[in-house]
Amino acid sequence: MSTSIDRRMFFRYGGGALAAAGLATVANIGFAGSAAAYGWSGTLQQGSSGSAVTELQIRIAGWAADSASQTYVGVDGSFGPGTAAALRRFQSAYGLSADGVAGPQTYGVLNALESGDGSTLHFDWSEFTSHDGSGFNNGKVGAGEVQENVRRTMYKLEALRKKSGDRGVTINSGFRSVPYNSSIGGASNSMHTYGVAADIAVSGLSTLAIYRIAETCGFSGLETYSVSWQHVDSRVEHSNYGSGSWWWQDGVA
Repeated sequence: MSTSIDRRMFFRYGGGALAAAGLATVANIGFAGSAAAYGWSGTLQQGSSGSAVTELQIRIAGWAADSASQTYVGVDGSFGPGTAAALRRFQSAYGLSADGVAGPQTYGVLNALESGDGSTLHFDWSEFTSHDGSGFNNGKVGAGEVQENVRRTMYKLEALRKKSGDRGVTINSGFRSVPYNSSIGGASNSMHTYGVAADIAVSGLSTLAIYRIAETCGFSGLETYSVSWQHVDSRVEHSNYGSGSWWWQDGVA
């Protein structure tokens, strides 16, 4: 990945997301070349808490439900029943013992889904940048917050991709700068301007089929499946952005 973009770049370490030293406000920095895999240690299970639980919740958030359900995995650093259930679904999907306890084998799969620059195995930062060339800048929140929101969206989309039979997912629109969003007639408070939304297509699947899969992935915003793309967003998890209600435009499909 060689595109240069003005942004704060996040690296992943054992302590969580840290801005690259000295690069937070520097223009024209490129995508990071490498980053350490997350430093998991010990086991995580119901009753655990802390930054490692937060990171686990981000990475398994797309496994929120078995069937259409307006629920999501809370990213709060507290390992409760919802996190355990999502973890068991994740483990089962990847051929692991579905015991709801995160240990070395689970960590190995989790880290295999992470790319060296902090993006994910099947999604690149460049797929989510604003189409007007502003990278992750000029949104409703700062570039660093946008990028972390995009990272969380990537992990949900990894789950959607897996549930789709490992079919390729195309990102038609990810983050949008406020000027770009306005230029294409986007809603004034579009979730795209915060980095918590994506318009996607999945190879060989109708938008109705994508919608149905997305209903299990913790997405609280689903646009109608009658168009040629499927909009997904996580608005309820980010109620501070002004859209705290579930919006499944076609209800349960």
